[in-house]
Amino acid sequence: MFSMRKVHLVVGVLTVVIFLITGQIMRHHQPAMKTLGDAERLMYRSRHLYILASGLVNLMLGLYLQMWNGWRASMQRFGSVLLFGSPAFLILAFCHDPGADLQSHLWRSTLGLFALFGGCMLHFISALGRHPSSPGSDRVTPI
Repeated sequence: MFSMRKVHLVVGVLTVVIFLITGQIMRHHQPAMKTLGDAERLMYRSRHLYILASGLVNLMLGLYLQMWNGWRASMQRFGSVLLFGSPAFLILAFCHDPGADLQSHLWRSTLGLFALFGGCMLHFISALGRHPSSPGSDRVTPI
């Protein structure tokens, strides 16, 4: 079986690699990025950085995630599902948003950012009041 921690690690590494690829796409873009209009250039750069953010969050959870029991585990699982989906929406936004009109591209980046925020908040709430080294904590054995 797989562990949430390993999945976060794989998703994080793949997303950071895709971030590096999108940087090269922007570097070798034709026409050159500096010749594009401000709005289109901002779209590329912002989506590029959003991909990095989602990749780093998944990468860090892949390194440090500690699963809890009970309601906390349910919140963590739902948060993880949101965090797994975030890079997908943000990569789609990078590929499609810069050339699209404003109304047609908002849903991809908005969903990706809300998924990133929601997943982080659910993991944060699940850890409130718990310390991994406190006696009697409801932490599951190491992953």
